[in-house]
Amino acid sequence: MQEEIGDQEQMRYIYSYEPWVKCLISIQVRQVSLEQEQLNQHRLIMGAQTKTAVVTGGASGIGLAIVEYFVSEGYNVAVCDINIDAGNKLVSRLAMETPQAKIIFKKCDVSSWKNQAIAFKEVYTEFGKIDIVMANAGISEQGGSSMASIEEDEPQEPSLKVLDVDLSGIIYSVKLAIHYMNKNPPTGSSRGSIICTASNAGLYPFPVSPLYAAAKAGVIGLVRSTAPVIEGHKIQINALAPAVLETNIAPNRDLFKNMIVTPMSTLVNGVVKFLEDPGLSGELAEIHGQNVTLRPPHDYVDEDSRKNLENFWSLGYA
Repeated sequence: MQEEIGDQEQMRYIYSYEPWVKCLISIQVRQVSLEQEQLNQHRLIMGAQTKTAVVTGGASGIGLAIVEYFVSEGYNVAVCDINIDAGNKLVSRLAMETPQAKIIFKKCDVSSWKNQAIAFKEVYTEFGKIDIVMANAGISEQGGSSMASIEEDEPQEPSLKVLDVDLSGIIYSVKLAIHYMNKNPPTGSSRGSIICTASNAGLYPFPVSPLYAAAKAGVIGLVRSTAPVIEGHKIQINALAPAVLETNIAPNRDLFKNMIVTPMSTLVNGVVKFLEDPGLSGELAEIHGQNVTLRPPHDYVDEDSRKNLENFWSLGYA
């Protein structure tokens, strides 16, 4: 009987503290929830601060150098390239060297609008934004230009593949970049930065490869004329015009034996120059030796030409 009374008193003692125990547990649960919410908010903030870059032709040459730079800066990076094997190997290597890096590969033929549109959409879906686009993929005429041969019999249709990749491909990249960058919140001084790979062959006569020169000159014109259109949306667009760089678009390595080769680090410096200054847009940086030189457009030949072209811009059509 005495033991039974003792048990009852013990139960009353426990029950009397039950509300306090429940309250303490509730406080602890709320504290854990608050800490988790703060952690989630921190992750969202850090995710928003981490820039996402798309690099076309990113598995080799210029694109590879830029991809490695972006990864070293902690960016999310999407490597877009037609070479599946090289792209996957690059992503695997960089993932091993930099475990914290977020880097993905997208197989992409830049001469296809559909290919590029799918790749950009997948990158945007995965990372939630696109801040930087390096429109870089390019090919050469591989030693002999179809424009340089004069047939004695019937003329042969020239191959326009170099225009499809080096000009049309960049036009597609720029169009998609503008679309996705315009979705970014208008905070700060820039919604995004587009950098296109042109060439000094677009500035000077390049008779061994007229179609390549035409494509690169077209890229320069595209950049300079698009910049005012997207300026109000806080989107930058600029171009790089490198001198001779040792890349895999050359037909063979012997080509570089007697050349003065510009180091890839100079080109990376050109990219950094554009990214660090949101005020630069519509600019062309010639990449030569150790130098990054901004090249302004030609002066107007006369005042009438200047007024006419400004009138077109005021009218909004041509």
